[in-house]
Amino acid sequence: MDLGAFSVSLSVKDLKVSKEFYEKLGFSQMGGGLDMNYLIMKNGTTLIGLFQGMFEGNILTFNPGWDTIGKNLETYDDIREIQKKLKSSGIKLVNEVDENSEGPANLVLTDPDGNVILVDQHR
Repeated sequence: MDLGAFSVSLSVKDLKVSKEFYEKLGFSQMGGGLDMNYLIMKNGTTLIGLFQGMFEGNILTFNPGWDTIGKNLETYDDIREIQKKLKSSGIKLVNEVDENSEGPANLVLTDPDGNVILVDQHR
């Protein structure tokens, strides 16, 4: 099962301060905007999403269909197939995808320690 590109989505208190901090670590902005209350920051193949006022806590994020720079992959595991595999493995989902749908969708699960995992397919 290929979950796609991985990033960490961080809930931040001050987006501008966080942007400046991660820029000092070598990250540069590749998406979002201060006016949109989120930024996608990149350093090599490492992605970090900075989100102000959108959710509480931090989230492990996977994007089926994208490579490490957010470009569409020719072939990928659709989120509905990923969901079927997760459920058949006995993993309980917090939020499920309509299996009869197509295109963009997301599902949410938590690991045994309560860490939130978002699988977010954009295409």
